[in-house]
Amino acid sequence: MKRKTILFRIMAYNICMICFIGTIFSVSSYVTAYQKAVQLAQNSVNYHVQSIANYYKDAYEKMVNLVLNCAERDLIDLRSLGNLETAEERKKGLEYVKLISDFCAITGYGHYISRLTIFGSRFPVHISTGSTYSSTDDGKRIREAWWFERELQKDTYNYKLDVVESPFYREKERMIPIVIRNSDSGKPDWTALFVSPRLYQDKLEKDDNQNTVLVYAYTGQQIGGIGDLEGEDCRRLLEDILAKGDGQGQMEGTLGERSCFVSYVQDSRSGILVMEIMDMAVLKNDRLLLLQTVVFIFLACAGIGMTLSLFYGRWMKRPIDRLVDQVGKVGEGDFEPNPELESQDELGMIGKAINAMSSQIEELMREQLENEKEKNRLKIKMLQAQINPHFLYNTLDSIKWIAVIQKNSGIVKAVTALSKLLKNMSKGVDEHITLRQELDFVNDYVIIEKLKYAEMFDLKVVVEEEGLYDAKIVKLTLQPLVENAIFSGIEPGGKDGTILIRAYGEEGCLYVSVRDNGIGIPEEVVPQLLDHKEKLKGDQMSGIGLPNVDRRLKLIYGEEYGLSVESQMGKFTQITVKIPLEY
Repeated sequence: MKRKTILFRIMAYNICMICFIGTIFSVSSYVTAYQKAVQLAQNSVNYHVQSIANYYKDAYEKMVNLVLNCAERDLIDLRSLGNLETAEERKKGLEYVKLISDFCAITGYGHYISRLTIFGSRFPVHISTGSTYSSTDDGKRIREAWWFERELQKDTYNYKLDVVESPFYREKERMIPIVIRNSDSGKPDWTALFVSPRLYQDKLEKDDNQNTVLVYAYTGQQIGGIGDLEGEDCRRLLEDILAKGDGQGQMEGTLGERSCFVSYVQDSRSGILVMEIMDMAVLKNDRLLLLQTVVFIFLACAGIGMTLSLFYGRWMKRPIDRLVDQVGKVGEGDFEPNPELESQDELGMIGKAINAMSSQIEELMREQLENEKEKNRLKIKMLQAQINPHFLYNTLDSIKWIAVIQKNSGIVKAVTALSKLLKNMSKGVDEHITLRQELDFVNDYVIIEKLKYAEMFDLKVVVEEEGLYDAKIVKLTLQPLVENAIFSGIEPGGKDGTILIRAYGEEGCLYVSVRDNGIGIPEEVVPQLLDHKEKLKGDQMSGIGLPNVDRRLKLIYGEEYGLSVESQMGKFTQITVKIPLEY
């Protein structure tokens, strides 16, 4: 299935890694950017509050300086006005009014000055200027106001502002008074300045940044404000800030059901508190924009990653496809190496290994073919070494019955043994028979050879365990060894000898040794006896040499099995067969 291919797995892995990394990067970028946006918004609020507070502070200082100039400088003398009955007195009064009007204009906030009045209890008249209606009893109205004495008690250089009802005729707007007592008895007693709260409200409206901004006097009375935050939440927030008394700061909290950021500045001299409240929900659009940007970056990274994964996967797939094709060819029997598989990377190393494996398989198959051919040649040689069994068997059977009729037991014995020998040989050469059957076959062979050599040797058989008689052995394994013992060991010595066949089991193997006490074999000849290139001797009955027996056993059982030879000159020769112990 396609999902199991290397290309699919590489792409899936790369995409998962890209998505994982992209997610982490996107989330961290979003969080960082949002935090930066919040920090920027908070800094903007702090700057906005500070700028408004600085504006109010500048206006306050100019208003206080205006009052001090009028109260302490020797510019105005109310005594010179008298009762304003003469033209000169009236002219002088107009000059004073013009003077204080100019003072108001110089401050830059003249249009917010509702009334500037200079008066005293010892003088019948007062002078004033401003935007509100004026009357002759303005001085009286100011002196009789409940807040008048409170204002006089304030520190001139740390004058806290408050909001009061207007003391003037036909004027309903609240005002912010600044009243300073003159220290020189020769001057007017009081100078009173009344500032319109519009000074604070207009500034808020001019610098509106869509947040809620509130302005309070030091007593907690609201002077101005924009926004929609009102009621108990606002009052509780104001009380918390006034209770801190730290002059300047910021906080985060919940007002109603909204999460808000609050920045405030309170002037230490005037007591004016400017408080701006930013609803964190206003950052929703910024958050949405950041989220869209992050999603776009994530999708772009994923798209680029998928494209690169596709190209990389295809680049990786080509050598893998070549490897798969080569393995398929090897499976179909084509072992021709492919040089394109070999390169300097890991896949190239696999390609080199496949080419080497192909060469090794081809070599092994050639060796196997040669082994099979050699095995077949051995079979042919063994079959060629056999006498025509059926013809000889029938002929010997006739001779046996003639000998029986003539009562010649020697001939009967010899012919019977030869018949059995030929009969067993006619059944095939690769047949696995029991050790007992193989020993019977050897015994028949020895009976015939004893007739030839006039009982020149004896045969002894020792099987250490009775069960070994049922062990399997390849037919015609022991006969060539006995034949070699007679012809190469005992016969050349010219004296009687003994052939001992001993069978025993050890570590899962069957060992059968054929030992004779003949002339022995020179030490330098022993290593050459099992040379598989040795030519067969033509004067032996079976025509099967020791190298052929050894090679035959190795082909059937494996290279670790076969024959081993031990000999000492003039003493003995022993040939041992080692095969797996099978039943």
